[in-house]
Amino acid sequence: MDITLDQANKIIAFALQRAAEAGYKPMAVVVIDASGHTKSAQRQDGASMFRIDIATGKAWASIAMGAASRVLTQRAKDLPAFFGALAATGNGKFIPQTGAVLIKDAQGQVIGAAGASGGTGDEDEAICIAGIEAAGLQSG
Repeated sequence: MDITLDQANKIIAFALQRAAEAGYKPMAVVVIDASGHTKSAQRQDGASMFRIDIATGKAWASIAMGAASRVLTQRAKDLPAFFGALAATGNGKFIPQTGAVLIKDAQGQVIGAAGASGGTGDEDEAICIAGIEAAGLQSG
């Protein structure tokens, strides 16, 4: 089962609400399905032009490698040549930087990933987790 459009939109709405409540800079949040295709994306007023692309790349890397982008950031430091090759193979869609997490259903199956951009990596990750949990799903 893949993430539904309704679930994706709820995640984004809750994530952007959390960003606003926390006073973060304007953000973009993207939800992709388990096949790496965009399900939903939104960019807050004032967010720069790269935000959607960066959020997508973080989420895409998480789905591609089956791990939160925080984990991938460390792996990229340990294996820079390998992660450089992954980025090249992904045609620019692979961004292993903190700010994306996997989305899991109640059975723990990966159904997608959420990525954010606009704040620090920690802020981006936090709003993704908040959105996923508020939508009744699990982050990973």
